[in-house]
Amino acid sequence: MLVSAGMQPNVLILGGTTEARELAAALSGRPFATTVSLAGRTAAPAPQAAPVRVGGFGGAGGLAAYLQANNVDFLIDATHPYAETISANAALAAVQIRVPILGLRRPPWQPMDRDFWVDVADSAGAVRALGRSPRRVFLAVGRQELSPFCSAPQHHYFIRSVDPVDPPLDVPHASYILARGPFSETADQALLASNTINAIVAKNSGGTATYSKIAAARSLGIPVFMFKRPPVPDCPAVATVAEAVEWIYQAAGLDVPRGV
Repeated sequence: MLVSAGMQPNVLILGGTTEARELAAALSGRPFATTVSLAGRTAAPAPQAAPVRVGGFGGAGGLAAYLQANNVDFLIDATHPYAETISANAALAAVQIRVPILGLRRPPWQPMDRDFWVDVADSAGAVRALGRSPRRVFLAVGRQELSPFCSAPQHHYFIRSVDPVDPPLDVPHASYILARGPFSETADQALLASNTINAIVAKNSGGTATYSKIAAARSLGIPVFMFKRPPVPDCPAVATVAEAVEWIYQAAGLDVPRGV
């Protein structure tokens, strides 16, 4: 899509990730009008370098209506790798009203020597894979994925989240750790060792902000029950913020500045 001369291309970033925040910052001061959309699940989201809208759109149709009403020229899906529904809705909405869309998709982590990963589909799969014997389990799957673990009350759960888990898990033993990444491998080693953690349940989120628990598990010989990545919509995608900025310039028919 070529934008008419003198007009400022309107970019909507579906955010909630480090990459979305970095992309908004990278577009700041450039010839684009940028808005970041957040789902609103975090009470105190990290500051953004662009105006923010908060809340859902009401499915693909609602997002399409928003894109049309706000004259959005380019849609960037920079949501979490496990935000399957919004990514699917974004792809459908973009097709419906012919808005160019780009996925900013963080590559998944890859197992290394001494990693012990057990692939699971979701929380219910993790509950089955953990087995019946009591474990001390570090849960790093997000608040929306916790309820299935109530069916396995024999475990002691350690739950790290940005916001409080409310209501708390209906299990006899649960400890809550309020913290926002990035975390360090040294700190996570100390956390896991001091609490005698012997299993981790995690999403394969990719990136560096939360990789520390995976590296710490490797060092301590702790198995990681890893959620498989959900499928992604068939649309153009890049892995880095720099590539996303370049794509936006090229899609707008603008010369890509040096150093992008």
